[in-house]
Amino acid sequence: MSGKKISLADWQQQLGRPAEAATAASDDLVYSTDSGRIDKPKPQKAVAQSFSDGHARLRRETKGRNGKAVITISGLAESTETLAEIAALLKKKCGCGGSVKDGVIEIQGDQRELVQQELTKLGYKHKWAGG
Repeated sequence: MSGKKISLADWQQQLGRPAEAATAASDDLVYSTDSGRIDKPKPQKAVAQSFSDGHARLRRETKGRNGKAVITISGLAESTETLAEIAALLKKKCGCGGSVKDGVIEIQGDQRELVQQELTKLGYKHKWAGG
């Protein structure tokens, strides 16, 4: 055995493994003595998907919510921050709670008319979906 030191990539090549195997191990690095903890960048959340006709879909849902009505608004092709602003405006106008989940705005309660009026004021075309 020789006392010669070789790099990890060279050693991987001698074993017949691709050199990418050495770099893949460095991608899993969580701590370095030089710079401390290494955090991986979080992926950006995608913009909400819109429907082909350009209309937002308003639905009244009660399934899985113990019979309580929720208005969901999907199909607004906006960024997550813009959806949060729209949801905050709708919650304030309706006087109720709500949230934004996976590009869908949820407004608590059966506030159909108020939600419809506010979306029209904001310039969004919409359709009622579901039963």
